[in-house]
Amino acid sequence: MTSESGSATAPILELKGISKRFGAVEALSGVDFDVRPAEVVALTGDNGAGKSTLIKVIAGTHAPDDGIIRFEGVEVSIHSPRHAASLGIETVYQDLALCDNLDVVANMFLGREAVTGPAVLGRMSELDMERLALDVLRRLNVTTIRSVRSPVAMLSGGQRQSVAISRAVMWNSKIVLLDEPTAALGVAQTREVLELIKRLREQGLGVVLISHNLHDVFEVADRITVLRLGRNVTTFERARATPEQVVAAITGAREADH
Repeated sequence: MTSESGSATAPILELKGISKRFGAVEALSGVDFDVRPAEVVALTGDNGAGKSTLIKVIAGTHAPDDGIIRFEGVEVSIHSPRHAASLGIETVYQDLALCDNLDVVANMFLGREAVTGPAVLGRMSELDMERLALDVLRRLNVTTIRSVRSPVAMLSGGQRQSVAISRAVMWNSKIVLLDEPTAALGVAQTREVLELIKRLREQGLGVVLISHNLHDVFEVADRITVLRLGRNVTTFERARATPEQVVAAITGAREADH
């Protein structure tokens, strides 16, 4: 992989030589990828480039066939999404995994409900959950949600993304993976989500942004990694790259020029 990045900060997450096969199909071949604290790395490429497979390897859904994963400098084998979460890696997929019939608080604590008294009684501490949900939304400056008791079904697309992202960072996460977070959003809602991504970076998190939207990528990313046919093409420093260069890398025109 060629790299146009010059940062000396140690990666919080580092993948080396990651390969993944599904039968005769090689979805990933020798992929290198890393994310540093307080950094947004965009992962882009055409359909079938391997983006989703790479994210699922990081999230613990797929085990790589070859390669090494290091988290905070320690080699790890991420064997499940729960294990990834325990390390501090959270994923927000396109479907958001929200329950429309539940309110914001219930969605933010789904599967991780706080309890009072003996855990076997399973009594949720509603007041504590509401306070923590409000605290996280305020910390991320999510101001468009008027009430944390609003059913998620009543929220806009941008507000729903804000709930899903806020839920991902509630549990001391260090890396957040965002899968096409602005897909199908309007201009105002897209702006809302992009500003939230910037705030995640300001708070020291590493963010992986999977996106086809190069306008969004150039708005928030520090670096841009391009995959093509399951392989690394290059990693750009966003400040030194142009959309035309990234498109050329995605389509293969860049390789043809060498």
